Amino acid sequence: MNPMKLDHVAYWVADRDAVAEFVTSQLGMHVIDRTETFTLVGSNARRGKLTLFDAAGPRERGVLDHVALRVSSLDAALAGLQPGLDVERPRPGEAYFDVGGEGVRLGLVEAATDVEFDLDHVALFSKTPEKTAGEYESLGFAPAASGPSGAPRVEVGGAYVEFHQGDSGTPKKPLLNHLAVLVESADEHIAAANDLRVEIDNVVDAANTYAVFVWGPEHVRVEYVEHKPTFSLN
Repeated sequence: MNPMKLDHVAYWVADRDAVAEFVTSQLGMHVIDRTETFTLVGSNARRGKLTLFDAAGPRERGVLDHVALRVSSLDAALAGLQPGLDVERPRPGEAYFDVGGEGVRLGLVEAATDVEFDLDHVALFSKTPEKTAGEYESLGFAPAASGPSGAPRVEVGGAYVEFHQGDSGTPKKPLLNHLAVLVESADEHIAAANDLRVEIDNVVDAANTYAVFVWGPEHVRVEYVEHKPTFSLN
């Protein structure tokens, strides 16, 4: 398995319009696509994005701690947030806040980037963080040194998935739908999943993408998505 980059993080949310309004009005994103069932938002369609799927609420955070976006100037990004927003600053160069009342927690991380508000990292809860990081390596994620939080993590295309000590439980209505990584060939990853005896959830042949979804560690769905030549989102 050979993913090239972290393409998007997909949520199940009861009010996707509220989350989309926040990130488009305050975090430099725009609506890339909107259908009857989901809204795709990002600052650049070919970089890290968020997908917001309609789902009955209330949602439970479950395995998902937060998603952090990369900015070249944290102060400038924070200046664009609404007054009175409760912002946590655990370390220099980082800020975290909740969006709406559904458990969606976003962060901003100051680092060199050629695209503002690109995905920096996804933080997941894990009962065994070190072990889980190793299991993600078997799915094609590269080993990486711990980041500022000190949590074990893996890397894909300059973005990270990190694993924080915690018990996600077994939520009936989880917030996280899936993590998606971009690949050159979904068919090759279907074959690789079969060779590795990784459980395949489903295969989706859409208008602009072709993807295979597999079950990763701690029941997280991972999508290996191929952009078709028709892919032309802005």
